[in-house]
Amino acid sequence: MSRALWPAFRRLCGRGARGCGGASSDQQPSRAAPSAEPSFGLLFDIDGVLVRGKTPIPAARKAFQKLVNPQGHFLVPVIFVTNAGNCLRQSKADQLSQILGVPISQDQVMMSHSPLRMFRRYHDKCVLVTGQGPLLDIAKYLGFSHPVTIDTLRESYPMLDMVDHNRRPKMPPPSAVDLPKIDAVILFGEPIRWETNLQLIIDVLLTSGCPGDPHQPFSYPHIPLLACNMDLMWMAEAQSPRFGHGTFMVCLENIYKKITGKDLKYEALMGKPSEVTYHYAEYLVRAQAVERQWKNPIQTLYAIGDNLMTDIYGANLYNRYLEEKNSRKGSQARIQAAAGTLGSTVSQDVESSNTWESDLSSSTATSCRSVLVCTGIYNPHTEVPSDTRECITETVFHGHRDFRFDPGLVEPDHIVQDVDAAVELIFQLENFTHKDNRTS
Repeated sequence: MSRALWPAFRRLCGRGARGCGGASSDQQPSRAAPSAEPSFGLLFDIDGVLVRGKTPIPAARKAFQKLVNPQGHFLVPVIFVTNAGNCLRQSKADQLSQILGVPISQDQVMMSHSPLRMFRRYHDKCVLVTGQGPLLDIAKYLGFSHPVTIDTLRESYPMLDMVDHNRRPKMPPPSAVDLPKIDAVILFGEPIRWETNLQLIIDVLLTSGCPGDPHQPFSYPHIPLLACNMDLMWMAEAQSPRFGHGTFMVCLENIYKKITGKDLKYEALMGKPSEVTYHYAEYLVRAQAVERQWKNPIQTLYAIGDNLMTDIYGANLYNRYLEEKNSRKGSQARIQAAAGTLGSTVSQDVESSNTWESDLSSSTATSCRSVLVCTGIYNPHTEVPSDTRECITETVFHGHRDFRFDPGLVEPDHIVQDVDAAVELIFQLENFTHKDNRTS
């Protein structure tokens, strides 16, 4: 754990959290009568919670046996919210079905790039896409009709990729293929050849989408840049975390600023901890509840993750949004009541001014609770520094540049050993019984 997180961690321990031995004592289980129909939904991170690389975490199968009935139907709405972006949803669903031993549909999977479906203003434009996996298939599945990859770009302009001497053209290349002007850049995830990707993305940004032209470093702002997945690091089979897409973004941001003297600007940031990710995840949770004809509105979301700066920060940030939104609704209702207009339809909610949010129906959730597991990035055994004066928030911050550090947002509501303990805790907190559903 970075020193930046120690003040928050110490406060959390002081509030009665039991570390990885159990749940925090902040919220006591409900005393209401047990319910067989859910009013809550579960958002599961994957890496570090269900798997380490390609290796399943033993508690995962045990946990999911409690979440389905004998027919394989889920007893509560479940969405897998991953910051991965290197495959299609169906591929990830198939992988999860094999790992967990229960049938998972693609409608339960949310990749870091899934919210791009809502950014329709870019779907008909020529966009440069970077990352790994079947990039063109992913882009077209999301609605983009004119995607271009880095490989296509370097084949069209072979003299741009000059870092690797072995890949430099041996002979003068033929005339460059005339590609359409690139209107936006979309970063799906960390690429394989960082030097090639960094160089060509910078070329596109500094030429307003015409990489064959000379750089125009004073042309600012640059064309739109959208990024999915801000994870600085992620947990695989290695004993220590590995570089994530956030590390690549740090490189790109600093190169751009070093060349131009100006900050790289993002049109949108997706993936955890971005609020747009949780908006979309809640939308998918509600869609599941409607499909199963559950009558109870989904009021509480539980986000289970292993990373303080993505899973916990994001869930707490969305919880703060929900609290503020509900507070605004309450104030709005009081104003209407005072004016004698209670019951009239509000013509436009505050949030609907955002084009991506206008695609989503109104939220029913009132809270999003964060549950931290100890099987991934989070390390509960790091020693507390003896000199607490070193615990300043500016020392080390692993979040993205555009997200300010807020100690309150990295304090999980609950800490448990693993995902099985997380499911048990949530059932207890919700006083949820699934016995009556086991034969449904």
